[in-house]
Amino acid sequence: MRRFFRNLIILAVLAGGGLFFFNYYSYIFARRVKGEIISIERIQLNVSLIQQQGGEDLNPQLFSFAVAIKEPSGEIVTSSAEDRQWAVATVGHCADALFYPYPPWNLMKSGTYHNARLDHLSECPK
Repeated sequence: MRRFFRNLIILAVLAGGGLFFFNYYSYIFARRVKGEIISIERIQLNVSLIQQQGGEDLNPQLFSFAVAIKEPSGEIVTSSAEDRQWAVATVGHCADALFYPYPPWNLMKSGTYHNARLDHLSECPK
C-alpha cells in the first residue's frame, strides 16, 4: 500500500511538472535581445480599426508591431509584439527586450518569437 501511494505521488509530481512546462514554455526559454532596432513596423491602421459589433474596447491589433533588432554579433532577431511601449521606439535606438519563443509543438510557428517585451530603450552609442 505504501508503494502505491509513493508511486501516485511521483506520478502527480511528474504530471504537475509536465503541465507547468507545457503552459510556461515561452517564459522558461525567453531570450534577452540587446541591440539596435533596425526595423519596427506597425500593423496597417485600416486593419487595426476593425472592431467587434457593439464593443467599446479597442482592438488589440491596433498596438501590434513587428520588431527586428540587430545584436552586436550581427544576428538579426525578429518578433511580433502587442506592447504599446513599441510605439515610441524608432529605428536607430538601442533596445533591451525579452523575446518569447513559440513552443516546438506549435509546428506552424516553432522557432519564431512573439510578445516581445521592451524593457529598456536608449540612444545607441556612436
